[in-house]
Amino acid sequence: MSAKVVEVVGALLARPGIGPALVIGAETLVSLVMVWALYGFARLLGLGGDVRIEDEDHAAQLAEAAVPGFVAEEVTLDRARIGALVRDRAGRVLLIRRHGARFVGTEVTSHAGIRLDRHSLTLETGDRRFGALTIDLGADAQIWAASLRRLGAMEHAA
Repeated sequence: MSAKVVEVVGALLARPGIGPALVIGAETLVSLVMVWALYGFARLLGLGGDVRIEDEDHAAQLAEAAVPGFVAEEVTLDRARIGALVRDRAGRVLLIRRHGARFVGTEVTSHAGIRLDRHSLTLETGDRRFGALTIDLGADAQIWAASLRRLGAMEHAA
C-alpha cells in the first residue's frame, strides 16, 4: 500500500467509534465481492438455471443417449417439460426425467406402478434411485396409459 493510503486508514482508525464501523463496512464489501465472484463462477460452469426438455427432438436425443441403440419413434412431453415418455420401434418405452441439472432415463418394463389421474400419469419404475414421477401429459395421458398396459401383456407372452 502507498504511504498516503496507510496514513488515511490510520487516521480513520484513530477516530473514536470509526474503527468498528470501518471494519463492518470492509467486511460487507468483501462479502458482496465474494458473492458476485461465486455467481460468476457458477455461470461460467453452466450451473443452476431452469433446465427443461426443449422439444420432442431433444427428448428423443436424451432417450437415445440413455440407452445405446434406442431409436425414438414416438415422444410425448410433460406440460412442464421436466419429463417425457419415449417409445422405439420395438415397443420399448423410456421414461426421461430431470435429475438436478441433467436428465436421466430408465426403461419402463411393466405397467405395475403406473397410475392414471385425469391428465397425469404417475410412474414408479421399481428403481429406488430413479423414484416415482408424475407427469402431466394432457389428453395424451389416457392414450399412453392404455399403451403402457400392454407392457405387462408383452412380458407374459414372452
